[in-house]
Amino acid sequence: MSEKPKNPKNTENTEQQRLSVFKTYKLYVGGKFPRSESGRVYEVTDSKGDWLANAPQSSRKDARDAVVAARKAFGGWSGATAYNRGQVLYRVAEMLEGRRDQFTREVADAEGLGKSKAAAVVDAAIDRWVWYAGWTDKIAQVTGGGNPVAGPFFNLSSPEPTGVVAVLAPQESSFLGLVSVVAPVIATGNTAVVVASEKSPLPALSLAEVLATSDVPGGVVNVLSGRTAEIAVPLAAHQDVNAIDLAGADETLAKELEIAAADNLKRVLRPQPVDYAETPGTERLTAFLETKTVWHPTGALGASGSSY
Repeated sequence: MSEKPKNPKNTENTEQQRLSVFKTYKLYVGGKFPRSESGRVYEVTDSKGDWLANAPQSSRKDARDAVVAARKAFGGWSGATAYNRGQVLYRVAEMLEGRRDQFTREVADAEGLGKSKAAAVVDAAIDRWVWYAGWTDKIAQVTGGGNPVAGPFFNLSSPEPTGVVAVLAPQESSFLGLVSVVAPVIATGNTAVVVASEKSPLPALSLAEVLATSDVPGGVVNVLSGRTAEIAVPLAAHQDVNAIDLAGADETLAKELEIAAADNLKRVLRPQPVDYAETPGTERLTAFLETKTVWHPTGALGASGSSY
């Protein structure tokens, strides 16, 4: 039997090129992923000015909602054992490890780094989570203890979390710097309202997705993106925010926020030059801790100096 002639049309490539699914980035408030209540977005570009995504542009209402969520979560999170908080933070590191390639791409785009350098930044951020996870049940021994007093008393000091902390993430270090300012806040039992880097918010918004699947209770960390000054001013003036970290504020904005924060005597961590690649000390762990001191009688001293 003779072979049928081939139809030239059958040899044409009729497969259609697949279109990529663009990611919709959202805020993270109270364990949920809402869009900004204002409906606004703004363009996020890479280091070359090429469009990456549209990020939600948070409003004052979004900031207030985030504070409400953080306050609601504070009791449960601060009341959890330090060991449990350490387990939760370690789980975050595990989930970040599983999404290492995604964060490498986002950091490379955000900070204009090559793939190998971006991967090194992501690895350092994951290690930073593990480092702070290990501190959760040790910081009390460093900052607390028994105090010698003149009299028949036990005098014991122990650290307690300050409460709701507003965190302005560093502008240039979109991921390692972000982790370095957020992890110590929640490691010590505080809850956080995080304002992501205005220029490079995508790693922070992706981190929120990791937190949502890492046993971190909803409201413990709330992530907002948008214009830093627009979001930070109402947070600094908010009466239910107990402290604010100004890491991502410039000199002019920092001064304005310090004045607003003074109204309810917020703790303020002023911006300072930091090399986030260096191993941190305990300064950020202790920045948002209060010290509670308890006196307890041991009994009257007898003639022999003994007590009961």
